[in-house]
Amino acid sequence: MDIFEQLLANNKVWAANKVAADKDFFKRLQNQQSPKFLWIGCSDSRVPANEITNTEPGEIFVHRNVANMVVATDLNLLTVLEYAVKVLKVEHVLVVGHYGCGGVKAALTNENFGIINPWLKHIKDVYRFHRDEVDALDSEDKRVDRLIELNVQEQVMNLAKTITIQEAWAKEQRPTLHGWVYGIKDGLINPLFDMEPGTHIDPIYEFNV
Repeated sequence: MDIFEQLLANNKVWAANKVAADKDFFKRLQNQQSPKFLWIGCSDSRVPANEITNTEPGEIFVHRNVANMVVATDLNLLTVLEYAVKVLKVEHVLVVGHYGCGGVKAALTNENFGIINPWLKHIKDVYRFHRDEVDALDSEDKRVDRLIELNVQEQVMNLAKTITIQEAWAKEQRPTLHGWVYGIKDGLINPLFDMEPGTHIDPIYEFNV
């Protein structure tokens, strides 16, 4: 059996097991989704949202990209955010990084990654803002992990700068924003940073809503 065929075989087993445990499982899913969470995570294959939170399909709306970035010009991310907040009415938005992130490691080098360079520039900017703190650490692993944490915090701040979040905060007092970092070594999530609805940021980024 080819590798891709194994995926199809696994799918059949999974679907059969779900129906055996709950005959109405897929009937409920096909009628609606009502997740309370939007997960903005890294594309890394070792960080699946449902697996590490022990949640079922339909409970978390997921967007993933390299290094869990919230970039103001990324229409993919902004579309997901708009749909999750205004249509699905999520109550929490989670930015979830992970220790040992390859994207963050790459951003700390001067290596040329071609088309990836513009994306990594946003992480390099975070490093530039916090260069003294990161460079003061005494090992590469510590520097990478600290930049991972700082990057998550910066992406949460970027969420707060969006009109989607600011309008939802003003009109409905939701969602709460969270910054987490997942530990691949131990499987545990480190909650770093929260922003409650209505939290004030630098006034230059606040819209009249």
